[in-house]
Amino acid sequence: QYLWLDTADCQFAYRDSFFKRAPQGRYMIVAVQFKLVTAGAWTPILRYPDLQHHPLLQKTPITAQAVFQAVIAIRQQKLPDPAVLANAGSFFKNPIVTTAHYEQLLAQYPDLVAYPYQGQYKLAAGWLIDHAGWKGKRLGPVGMHKNQALVLVNYGGARAADVAALVQQVQQQVFELFQVQLEQEPIAVQ
Repeated sequence: QYLWLDTADCQFAYRDSFFKRAPQGRYMIVAVQFKLVTAGAWTPILRYPDLQHHPLLQKTPITAQAVFQAVIAIRQQKLPDPAVLANAGSFFKNPIVTTAHYEQLLAQYPDLVAYPYQGQYKLAAGWLIDHAGWKGKRLGPVGMHKNQALVLVNYGGARAADVAALVQQVQQQVFELFQVQLEQEPIAVQ
C-alpha cells in the first residue's frame, strides 16, 4: 500500500522526521517530489565559518553551484573517504541547549562553537567531543576521526558492541564535562 505524505506530515526537524519515530521497518520511501524556487529567488545561507571563508564563495554573485562545490571541498578535507576508512559520518546530533546553559558554557569555554537556533543554541557536537579528548582517539577497533571528532570510524573488524562501548564512553565524558547529552544519529538495528 502506498501512502502519500506532504511536507507537514513528514514532520521534518533538525536531523529528525516522522520516519525516524515511526515503528522501524514500517515505511519505505520509494519516491520524493521537490518544489524548487526559480533562479534569482535563491539566497545562500552561509552560517558556518568554513563556508563564509571558502575561496569559491568570495566572489559575487554567489551561485548554488559555487556553494555546492565549496561544501564538497570542505567535506573532502574534513571527512574520511568511506571507501578507504569505514565510517558512519556524523555520528551525533548537534545538541540544542537553553540560552542560560549556553551562556554558562561560554563563560567557561570562550571558544565554544555554537549557533543560535529557534531561541536556543545548537552546540557543535564535534567541538564537545574534541574538548572531551576524543578527537583521534581509539577504543579497540573503533574511534573518533583525527580530522573531525564527530565522525565515528571503524578501523577494521568492529562489532556492534565495540561501537556501543565507544558511544557510551564519549557520551559519558561529554556529559561529565559539559552537562550535555549527545544523541546518536544513526538508528541501531538489531
